[in-house]
Amino acid sequence: MIAAFALLNMMLFADGEAKRRIPVGGQAVIEGVLMRGSENWGLAVRDPKGKVVLQSWPASKWLKAAPWKYPVVRGFATMVEMMRVGMKALSISADISLGEEEKISPLEGALSIGAALLGVVVLFIALPMLLSEYLAAHFALSRFAANMIEGVARGAVFVAYVALISLWKDIARVFEYHGAEHKTINAFEHGERLEPERVAEYSRIHRRCGTSFLIVVIVVGILVFASIGKGGVLWRVGSRVALLPLVIGLSYEFIRGAAESESWGRYLIMPALLLQYITTRTPSRDQLEVAIAALGEALRPIEKDTASGGAKDGTDRQAEGN
Repeated sequence: MIAAFALLNMMLFADGEAKRRIPVGGQAVIEGVLMRGSENWGLAVRDPKGKVVLQSWPASKWLKAAPWKYPVVRGFATMVEMMRVGMKALSISADISLGEEEKISPLEGALSIGAALLGVVVLFIALPMLLSEYLAAHFALSRFAANMIEGVARGAVFVAYVALISLWKDIARVFEYHGAEHKTINAFEHGERLEPERVAEYSRIHRRCGTSFLIVVIVVGILVFASIGKGGVLWRVGSRVALLPLVIGLSYEFIRGAAESESWGRYLIMPALLLQYITTRTPSRDQLEVAIAALGEALRPIEKDTASGGAKDGTDRQAEGN
């Protein structure tokens, strides 16, 4: 593994500052980390034997084409792509970390996705809306007050949900990999050598985190949903689902601007960063090694398949030294 870190750092520092200015991001998966470079996705997962299995594949090109590259629209498009690739990475990481005999079937995966989507609609859309409608009718509140209550309730449900699942041992471990992902990206963006001892010194909090993004979505949703008039329950729930792409797009632009700002953005985004103290944990050296390996995969040029003329996609490799 030491040799792999040396090669990665040689590549980064040989290319100068331009290489380290590449906007990178990622997410934690089961016993691993997924990273996104400018052109590629990189995945690193530790298997039951302690080996780090690596995969990489090209990022989709459609995000750079019209109309998906334009402001606001690009936010929702990016979210769709992250969900698509994230589910792929979760499936791969589950297969690797659980072992061959415990693979998740396509049916089990589809049922899990369906249950998750239903839970999102019920917990984070329908429940806060119904609660606000009840309180507004009971206390004769204005439409603006009802929307404020809905937004606060949605935020409270989300924070409570995250805090509750963090008590689960397996989720707590994913949160440790989340911390490893953030520390690695912070070190990378500060031009630090990507070695576990140095990366460990960086913060596990990052401005572009998806957790902070979801908090911003809740706040922006209060403003956008305030424009919705009265109607039946199905209409109100449906209208919120229909307006979700707009809310996500506006939230994305805010997060993007705040991440690049050292004045207004640094302070306005601060409340949203607090939730990361729940969704990230201090990682171990082994977990930092995995995160660094994932970033190396995301930044590594993908070999061309000479037979098909395309890029090789998703070939398992082991991190050098493991």
